[in-house]
Amino acid sequence: MGAPPLAVVERLGVEQVPLRRETGFRIVPSESSAPAATMVAPDSATCSDCLAELFDPADRRYRYAFINCTNCGPRFTILARVPYDRANTSMSAFAMCEECAREYLDPTDRRHHAEPTCCPACGPTLRLLDAEGRRLEGDAVSGAASMIRDGAILAVKGLGGYHLAADATNEAAVGALRARKHREDRPFALMVADLGSARALCTLTPEEEVLLAGPRRPIVLLERRPCAEVAPAVAPTSRRLGLMLAYTPLHHLLAREIGRPFVLTSGNVSDEPIAYRDEDAEARLARIADGFVVHDRAILVRADDSVTQSFRGRELVIRRSRGHAPAPVPLRICGARSVLGCGAELKHTFCVTRGRHAFLSQHIGDLENYETLRSFTDGVEHLCRLLEVRPGLVAHDLHPEYLSTKYALSLEDVETLAVQHHHAHIASCLADNGHSGPVIGVAFDGLGYGPDGTAWGGELLVADLTAFERAGHLETVALPGGVRAIREPWRMAAAWLDAVLGDEVPEDLAVVRRNRARWADVVAIARSGLASPTTSSAGRLFDAVAAIVGVRDAVNYEGQAAVELEQLADASLADAYPVPLEASAGRRQAGPLVLAAGELVRAVVEDVRAGVEAPVVSARFHNGLAGAVVAACEALRARAGLSLVALSGGVFQNRLLLERVVTGLESLEFQVLLHSRVPPNDGGISLGQVAVASARDARRRR
Repeated sequence: MGAPPLAVVERLGVEQVPLRRETGFRIVPSESSAPAATMVAPDSATCSDCLAELFDPADRRYRYAFINCTNCGPRFTILARVPYDRANTSMSAFAMCEECAREYLDPTDRRHHAEPTCCPACGPTLRLLDAEGRRLEGDAVSGAASMIRDGAILAVKGLGGYHLAADATNEAAVGALRARKHREDRPFALMVADLGSARALCTLTPEEEVLLAGPRRPIVLLERRPCAEVAPAVAPTSRRLGLMLAYTPLHHLLAREIGRPFVLTSGNVSDEPIAYRDEDAEARLARIADGFVVHDRAILVRADDSVTQSFRGRELVIRRSRGHAPAPVPLRICGARSVLGCGAELKHTFCVTRGRHAFLSQHIGDLENYETLRSFTDGVEHLCRLLEVRPGLVAHDLHPEYLSTKYALSLEDVETLAVQHHHAHIASCLADNGHSGPVIGVAFDGLGYGPDGTAWGGELLVADLTAFERAGHLETVALPGGVRAIREPWRMAAAWLDAVLGDEVPEDLAVVRRNRARWADVVAIARSGLASPTTSSAGRLFDAVAAIVGVRDAVNYEGQAAVELEQLADASLADAYPVPLEASAGRRQAGPLVLAAGELVRAVVEDVRAGVEAPVVSARFHNGLAGAVVAACEALRARAGLSLVALSGGVFQNRLLLERVVTGLESLEFQVLLHSRVPPNDGGISLGQVAVASARDARRRR
């Protein structure tokens, strides 16, 4: 016999214990007074045994939407407190029938001590409701599938919250969903029944098939086939589709009856957290959904779907949530106290430590409104209760206006520690890989507050878990209008063009013509420094180039221009724009290296004016920036004597840039650390914060 399907072996140990002289075999109640030591399991997709029973007409659980066993089913999202006993879950409302109780108590049965086990005689039930909340007669699954095939939008109660479902082949239905959800361009995720259906839509590597079909069942970003039968509105301007396989019994039933791909996106209006309580879902989704598929098993913890992709045969998580959370990441160095990491603002997560384990929360969302802040604070309270810890050390971002920072500083009877944003990025990558450093850390992202008061974002650090030095960065430029420059990439184009070309900006550039009415004013703002902080941001450099190339002047979601610039690139080209390295003035003989990104912008302008096609310009830009990173790491190796490089930050979700950087570094015999279990974007910041805080706490207490 092997280990149970969901078992994870971290380490092996041998311990001698005295004999207790027990005779026979018995199971005793858990000791609720004992300190928590067991892990809190993530939710897991329906196993093959349960799936076979689900579609077996002879089985007593045939077509039962809540079938589960010891090897699959809900875990984290139904748990109120530890220990993980039925009485402490939302299944406590359902008394087991005699047959389920027999299976539950039988050590030879697959459902032995499966806490959520149930059947049609004793478990939760499904209902199909119309838009006004009235129950519709007939089989709920068949009725829901019929409505979706006919073009309706349904709210479906899942494991960690409500989804919105629509026929992915129906352009009108997908368009209506976009309009009602206020989601203009961001691609929708699709659900399909099985791997065969996924292969019909996308080209799959063996590693991607493993990601799709594994127990976590995330959304996997895949290269779409040209002939993929999905509506254009599903993923406009994207060469990739986000696919997931059915992962609950209800999803399996729906997927089989619908018989085609269907959109399954978070049940919310854009920028709000996913709805998970029934009354909240009915109130918030009534203007979006034409009907509801509901059930009477309560969801106790909201959890969005995880998002991932494969890079060189290895998983690269983009959003860590259902299926992953709250599985812990072991810490290389841990202090005596429990630590809370409050995370950043965008793609927010938080993290709590217990001993040598760091428990990263599910994806919370962008921490920019009361609803998401409440989701964060409730989540902290719930996870600390499950782990039975009370953090004594609270780590937070340097940015004084982040809601997560303000929350940390509002707590009483704790010690607080500010951790610089990009140091947290690199520490997160180190923790993800079980390293403590030192390392050359390359942290490329949108923005992060620097100790000098400027907006960092294109950083090269020499760092370990306790400290860092800013050893290099991208050339700095103004951020004209602050946040407006993030939403309007043409402003970054104006700032970069003015910085590089001054009054010689060509009037025939399309980006100038398109924005002529406001161009002079934005340039004046950039030059004055008024509402225009200085930034070294790699993300904003991508925005500027995207606008100059003609990708877009304004975005509807964070990072959109950069994503579309990557999608546009001709990956077969090796041509690269040159990027000089310069040494800035410092107190020591050699200050931080500066990557002269202005030369990239100058080269882009020359090619655009010469009529070079956008895919070529994009490829040369990506290759040039990658080459500059590699050259900078080589220069820093000569200074610091380090050959270990950690890559982190949201910009390294760009697979083209990542591939070029990793290939270049490895050709020079660098060892490269990449993210795998934890996102490189701000979703991993909270892990980095606790890794830094724990290491500093341990060092101080030696």
